[in-house]
Amino acid sequence: MESIAGTIVGREREQEVLSEFVTAAEGRALVLRGDTGVGKSALLEHAAALAAGERHRVVRAAGVEAESQLPFAGLHQFLYPLLPHIDRLDDGHREAFDVVFGRGEGSPPSVMTLGIAVLDVLSLAASQQPVLLVLDDGQWLDTASIEVCGFVGRRLTGSSVKLLVGLRSDVPSGFDTAALPRLAVTTLSEKASEQLLDLRHPGLDPVVRRLVLDEAQGNALALLELPPHVLRSGLPADNRQALSGYPGLPLPQRLQQVYGDRIRALGDAVRTELLRGALDGVGAGTAARHPRGTRYRMLNADEAAAGGLLDVDPLSGDFVFRHPLVRSTVVQLATPNERRAAHAALAQVHREDVERRATHLAAATVDPDEEVAAALEAAAESVTRRGGAMVAVSWLTRAAELSERPEERSRRLGDAAFVAGHAGLLGQARQLVGSGPATGDGHSPASVVAAAYAALYEDGDVRSSRRHVVAAIENLRDSGVKDSPEVLTLTRLVNLLLAIDQYASDEAAWERTHALLDGLGDLVPAHSRIYEDAWGDVVRRGSGVRERVENAFAALRDPEPWDITRLGVAAYHVDVLGQYRPLLERALDRESGTGAMATSMTMLHQIMLDQMAVGEWDEAERTGQRCLDLATSHRHMLFAHHARAYLGLLAAMRGQSDRARMLQATVDAWARPRGVGFLTQIADATGAATALTEGDYEAAYLHAIGITSPGTFTPYAHQAPRTLLDLVEAALHTGRHEEARTHALAARQARLPDISPRLAAVTHGALAMTATDPAEADHHYHRAETHPAAASFPYELARIRLAHGIHLRHAHGRKAARLPLTLATETFERLGAPAWAERSRAELRAAGAPPLASSAHLATLTWQERRIAGLAAGGLTNKEIGARMHLSPRTVSSHLYRVFPKLGITSRAALRDALGKLPDGQDA
Repeated sequence: MESIAGTIVGREREQEVLSEFVTAAEGRALVLRGDTGVGKSALLEHAAALAAGERHRVVRAAGVEAESQLPFAGLHQFLYPLLPHIDRLDDGHREAFDVVFGRGEGSPPSVMTLGIAVLDVLSLAASQQPVLLVLDDGQWLDTASIEVCGFVGRRLTGSSVKLLVGLRSDVPSGFDTAALPRLAVTTLSEKASEQLLDLRHPGLDPVVRRLVLDEAQGNALALLELPPHVLRSGLPADNRQALSGYPGLPLPQRLQQVYGDRIRALGDAVRTELLRGALDGVGAGTAARHPRGTRYRMLNADEAAAGGLLDVDPLSGDFVFRHPLVRSTVVQLATPNERRAAHAALAQVHREDVERRATHLAAATVDPDEEVAAALEAAAESVTRRGGAMVAVSWLTRAAELSERPEERSRRLGDAAFVAGHAGLLGQARQLVGSGPATGDGHSPASVVAAAYAALYEDGDVRSSRRHVVAAIENLRDSGVKDSPEVLTLTRLVNLLLAIDQYASDEAAWERTHALLDGLGDLVPAHSRIYEDAWGDVVRRGSGVRERVENAFAALRDPEPWDITRLGVAAYHVDVLGQYRPLLERALDRESGTGAMATSMTMLHQIMLDQMAVGEWDEAERTGQRCLDLATSHRHMLFAHHARAYLGLLAAMRGQSDRARMLQATVDAWARPRGVGFLTQIADATGAATALTEGDYEAAYLHAIGITSPGTFTPYAHQAPRTLLDLVEAALHTGRHEEARTHALAARQARLPDISPRLAAVTHGALAMTATDPAEADHHYHRAETHPAAASFPYELARIRLAHGIHLRHAHGRKAARLPLTLATETFERLGAPAWAERSRAELRAAGAPPLASSAHLATLTWQERRIAGLAAGGLTNKEIGARMHLSPRTVSSHLYRVFPKLGITSRAALRDALGKLPDGQDA
């Protein structure tokens, strides 16, 4: 039967755009967007034919509604013809494809990692001949594949690969926000409609012709399909009801009625074949190629093909649906019992595919069935490993519905709510909690986890959340933890309690938690013990935590995203977060693409903190604002104010006093009444930093002692050790020398240098600033400035050097002071801290040094660029650098391309000398 894409009428503008698209010298992407049946598929086929004429390799795929919740199903379609090229990739990229396609185990790759791997595959394929990727019905593509396609589509410039996507305008999809160029495909004009109708259905009765034109409203598919419907109906030509079927409904539903008459005329066996094919997502139209895995093959369906419902795929010889509307109509016309029987048959077809079998079993089952529930639970675990958290929630919810025992239903609902809470779906998490069966006290432990996460994230409720969580832990303890599910629930409760206590920062609450956890003994896992010691009082419990964190990260295998963020928080408290930032960035890319919003917000906080620490303040500002926007849009008020707190502290460090005070006041007004001490401490630290920047040392001192008193470190106040320099400097400038010295000695007595590299540098700096013996001062300044990790904390290092320069000017003369003052000035300028830079320049002038040329341009050289430049200067190739930093060689090359003009060089050979001219500690 002739394809509906046979002749194109009235699309001159679109054909001109597509011709320019196909013949363009370099790669690009384009999305065709329009109503159902308007002719997008015909235009895609036209572009494919043009590309074939230009000797392009055309790779086709089609979104299928039945596969829209199977992560990477659409990507598999695209890559199936390119599998030979995947074997030529390096091990890391091959393993990424093995994981997402279910052929291997491991952590799901990030969108960036997978996108880079796909670009490499396409580059290999395009090295032989240009490639055109054609995707029809893109609105049905799974979310994970859309993320990767969007990532790839935005990076085709300079390649020989083009991406063309057909999209229905009435169905929302991820392509709507993928920032790809669009071409709107509208309905045909009246003249073009008449031309197409006369071409395809010549000799129509004038009355019928007019009615078809009126009803079709320029929709190409309607113009093709309505006339045969009228002729087969045998009704009078002036009976408009024969055309419209259901007056007043949108055109696609009227067309479904057209197909419905043909489907009803088929025999039962043929209708069964079509139903199985439709429910299994058999392709529709000319883009149906290379489906993922085993697909149901419709047999003995020639009658349906003769009726214009099916076409034959020219490559495979299999039946495919002529149009997606045919597929939809087949399903709509089937009775519930017919659909369930078809799903049961399909579950048998896919018995080796854990995810597809489970989805069909679930659809075939009405009454509770523990075997089907367990199959769905296994499918949810599988899809979570591949980065599909949102799909896992729906499958776990269905598993709970099919559970035979109340305790299993409760557990699975709790699991679904737990994943939903971490995915940022707080409304759904609460709904799941409310639908679970109550235990004796009215709440199951798993439900308490989800409810407390929702209360904590949405409103910062640390008080009632803590009460409910403690009660649930005590109930589990008293009733006895009997099996693995209860151990998992207990672990979730313990970790949540520790998170609540961290935000509350209340000494009495923490002490009660330690007692409770000590009573649980070995039931508390090793990671939770790390969180207990790192998140609470790092001064008193931080000994050895850094090594435990490093060992825990090294031992991670296929971690859940929340495992990464929890260890990341511990790494922050002992100041080793920087070495895990690449892992966080990869995980963030994956989770933000698959809907794990709450986890993404925590990762953004951690990445921002490391950017602040290493001096990438512009990047930190952007990361913090991104987190604030994300948290606000999802109504996660705790994370929103957490982001505001860090943005306020950053503004204070940069000398943006008005902005810092505004954010400080906003955070304090929200957090203090709720008892969120973690955030009120950051607000106080912001006040101290703002006052120090302005030179208002009395105000700085008052803010600093609001966190901790001189000579002590308030228990469970995480900002107490972090504001060590602030308190000491403010005390010295206000004549409180004894308080300053007492505080510096208390830091040494508390063994802060053993806890973290940053605390080691600032403790020596504080001891140097407060020493009365010049020799002792010189000793500690030397220890602080030569600490191996000091360069990783440039803001603190520059402040210590400024103080050192002032000390040297008074103790050893002006010439001795110039080097540390010069280094401090250059660092402050590079960071973008003008008030501190001006203070340092004033001291430099007092030391008799000539004015410095500004080195502010160095601020554009990011930590990652410095690291890549340093490795390149050491002789490593792009591939070797990429392997060490988990980047593709192409990404390394792009970084170096940006580094050269920033350093004022034009070749790799000049890197070493250029890096050597950077301020001390700022090279890679």
